[in-house]
Amino acid sequence: MDEIIRAIAANGMIRMTAIDSRNMVERMREIHGMSRVVTAAAGRTITAASIIGSSLKGKNDSVTVRINGGGPAGTILCVSDSEGNARGYAANSRVELPLKPNGKLDVSGAVGTHGMLTVIKDLNLKEPYVGSVELVSGEIAEDFTAYFTSSEQIPSACALGVLIGHDGSVCAAGGYVVQLLPGADEELAASLEQSVLQIGAVTSVLNGGSVEDLVQMVLLGFDPVLLDRRSVSYRCYCSKEKVLAAISGIDRKELDEMRREAEPIEVTCQFCDKVYTFDPEELA
Repeated sequence: MDEIIRAIAANGMIRMTAIDSRNMVERMREIHGMSRVVTAAAGRTITAASIIGSSLKGKNDSVTVRINGGGPAGTILCVSDSEGNARGYAANSRVELPLKPNGKLDVSGAVGTHGMLTVIKDLNLKEPYVGSVELVSGEIAEDFTAYFTSSEQIPSACALGVLIGHDGSVCAAGGYVVQLLPGADEELAASLEQSVLQIGAVTSVLNGGSVEDLVQMVLLGFDPVLLDRRSVSYRCYCSKEKVLAAISGIDRKELDEMRREAEPIEVTCQFCDKVYTFDPEELA
């Protein structure tokens, strides 16, 4: 089971949320048959969505993260509930690209760099909160750092990583968001920045270590206090009733034509690939 930990440090001047999301990312990869590079891109995105979702207050709150950079992977869409349970997909999940000269997966090549990162928070109000930033690099973590700093006006550092084995399965995945709260001085900011730089890739910690190890390493010397920890998973809330409600929004003439054909209609959930079948009577 994956886990999220929230912590504060430096007498309340630093807050951090970290996650081990290996099982979540692996489940998404299995469902959608994702290539290695798309697994890395969508895995980083669903990890960030889970972190953001876990910060929401209301039981029925949710967050939707959409990334479209114009790359061959197409739109990446991930949704998390307020517990941090998330689901997601990429429009083109089987895209393959050559490795970069340094031997790493070309995530920015798959995602693209000319587009937007959009975060939609449904807080059960009249209108959802929508924040968007232009993509900085298409590497995902840098783009979320820009989102937190620009849209939420909070100095932040975001690290996300997915380590993929030779067979394409996920060996490690996770990340963190660490933020300076009002009142933090420049000296504290510089010290935290140095700590983040020294940690390096999150998967180097999580591959054999725990998410608590990650928190302790980032906040070393800042007297961290763990606030809570919770288990999270890949979770889809689709149902036949919800899919039927979505179908009811189709143009009436098109629905009548489907009924006249007298053939069962199959609808596949984009998040979990579950197939729902409806007969003509149900469409009526």
